[in-house]
Amino acid sequence: MLCSEIINAIEERYPASFACDWDNVGLLVGRKEKEVHRVYLALDATDEVISHAIDAKADMIVTHHPMIFGGMKRINDQDFLGRKIIRMIQADLSYYAMHTNFDVKGMADLSADILGLTDRVVLDETVPGNPEEGVGRVGDLPRVMTLQEACEHVKSSLKLTNVKVCGDANREVKRAALCPGSGKSEISLALKKGADVLITGDIDHHAGLDAIDQGLMIIDAGHYGTEYIFIDEMEKYFNERFPGLDIVKEPIRSPFKIV
Repeated sequence: MLCSEIINAIEERYPASFACDWDNVGLLVGRKEKEVHRVYLALDATDEVISHAIDAKADMIVTHHPMIFGGMKRINDQDFLGRKIIRMIQADLSYYAMHTNFDVKGMADLSADILGLTDRVVLDETVPGNPEEGVGRVGDLPRVMTLQEACEHVKSSLKLTNVKVCGDANREVKRAALCPGSGKSEISLALKKGADVLITGDIDHHAGLDAIDQGLMIIDAGHYGTEYIFIDEMEKYFNERFPGLDIVKEPIRSPFKIV
């Protein structure tokens, strides 16, 4: 099938119009009319992922995070991003990224399902004129639990070996705000919507302390740890839409290790 057919299927469920205005989603490298037999799924288009896709003889790479965010005045081998683009073109790889459009139409409810959140509302309404669509969710945990128990619940649900936590481990929490990826900008909204705890990634020192001072506990499960679920979800969708399409996945492996 053609790359354009796969793109149409992606944007049918995850419309590009739902992406935030600062984002860069869509076909970023390669030919729209390329014949595609094998798709390589990953969270990021790293050098290693590109090598794996080439070794797997993939025709197309689909990632969550865009490899290209800002404008580029030149594409050459003098910087790491230019070299990656050149490698893709030389290998005749088409490369598609689906970021905040997937966050809105896929990641938010998927992660809330995994954590068993009920009585949900949208955390951050990011689609103008549509308050029912947006990034993240706020909902009730399966039961009232201590912050320590909530950490164990997050680790178990997302199959993680560790999380970072800010707050009193014995504090009881029930209402959780969930923002997969980087969520420190959502602290004020989490408080406004009555959350006891924010589950997200990329919380820095000051954001964590400020959240605690306002009564919001934090569970930082990592950017990768809250978003790697994209890979299996897209494999499931492609298998439903294109049973004959060959799907290869980047192994689930966090780029960071605790040593």
